[in-house]
Amino acid sequence: MNKEITSSFYAYLSRLRWIKRWGLKRNAHAENVMEHSWEVSVIAHTLALIKNRYYGGTVDANAIATAALYHDITEVITGDLPTPIKYHSQEISAAYKRIEHQAEMELLALLPVEMQADFQVLIHHDRMPPEHVQIIKAADKISAYLKCQAELKAGNLEFETAAAQLALTIGASEQPEVNFFMKAFAPSCGLTLDGLMKTY
Repeated sequence: MNKEITSSFYAYLSRLRWIKRWGLKRNAHAENVMEHSWEVSVIAHTLALIKNRYYGGTVDANAIATAALYHDITEVITGDLPTPIKYHSQEISAAYKRIEHQAEMELLALLPVEMQADFQVLIHHDRMPPEHVQIIKAADKISAYLKCQAELKAGNLEFETAAAQLALTIGASEQPEVNFFMKAFAPSCGLTLDGLMKTY
């Protein structure tokens, strides 16, 4: 008989819904880390499939989607540090990396010992295949870009500069699956429901 196991790991994860993103900007539509993580996961999954089907890739799309779900897990401890602050200086960036690593370790320690190795490859970015990390990072930027576009469509010019910077970064991507996604899937994200219904 196994001893009774208790863990607060998922209790912590459930609190990701209370962590707000884009904290330094006025938002027309608030976004939390939990919903952002889902969006990054489905975009990353799609990017992986595009890579495999059109560009000769052999990546594990399901593993990438799962890892993407956990890509911001540490923010339940650290909160969401806005990008301009995170990269304001080398000292701040290095300090945040250390804090992020410590948060990863603390969250892993909440899991039963027998499960910790399974989650290390999901939570520790340095344990993931480089191609997986690259796709998840691209999906994260696309998600942020789509958020910016939604805010601009709502008349919120707070996101104008961020949208332009993200457009440049994504446009300069050397990942063909990113360019494919932006041409095939991104444009319709700006349509109204009535507009979407007309695309059938």
